[in-house]
Amino acid sequence: MSVSAPPAAISELRDRIARLEGGNARARTVLPFGVAAIDRVLPGGGLALGGLHEVAGGGNGAVDGAAALFAAGIAARTAGKVLWCVTRPDLFAPAIEQAGLPPGRVIYVEAGDEKSVLACFEEGLRGGFGAVVAEIARLSMTASRRLQLAAESSGAVGIAIRRWRRQTEATDFGQPTAAETRWRVSVLPSTPLPVQGIGRARWHVELIRCRAGESADFIVEACDAKGRIGLPSEVADRSLQKEIGRRRASA
Repeated sequence: MSVSAPPAAISELRDRIARLEGGNARARTVLPFGVAAIDRVLPGGGLALGGLHEVAGGGNGAVDGAAALFAAGIAARTAGKVLWCVTRPDLFAPAIEQAGLPPGRVIYVEAGDEKSVLACFEEGLRGGFGAVVAEIARLSMTASRRLQLAAESSGAVGIAIRRWRRQTEATDFGQPTAAETRWRVSVLPSTPLPVQGIGRARWHVELIRCRAGESADFIVEACDAKGRIGLPSEVADRSLQKEIGRRRASA
């Protein structure tokens, strides 16, 4: 004869396990993209808050602008202030604002070198910001673990935008890190319009790595004024997704 444990006992047992595991068994809070095709491949249905994520540009020579706007859209949908750390003063703030981050929400820090950027990155993740974005070229396993732990301690989302001064440095993007996810964002021709003009920008977004998940890729329309991306209508019909499959098969 089996006896079922009362709900209170099960709850207490789960709490004990969580404490023994350092809290890793606790429920994770996520930030959905609001695009079903993306959210369903991410554990929990969205981008993990309290975690580190990597983003890089793709295409012909790393296109940093799309990666920065993708990161800005994520940060825009978090609560609170956003810290953005750079080593080069070439960030175009009006474009960041168009992706949902007005000047009043962002604090920009220009550091002299990557060591200083990493220090600001970690301190910011512990400092009560909703999101911290840092532009860095190299990210070691040790540094990424420190950043991941800092994000877990505060619940903030950390986004490392991988920028390289030389294309040869891009190989570092393939090295293992402690990041929850790794993304690559490439620019595509904009959405066609029925009249002359330039439509909404489009990206090819690749989820290269996802902890406890699988890799995937998507055709999306770039962030709107609230930081939200969307699926073009023909992609919703799978036509462009099939075209990508045909291109890969013929490559």
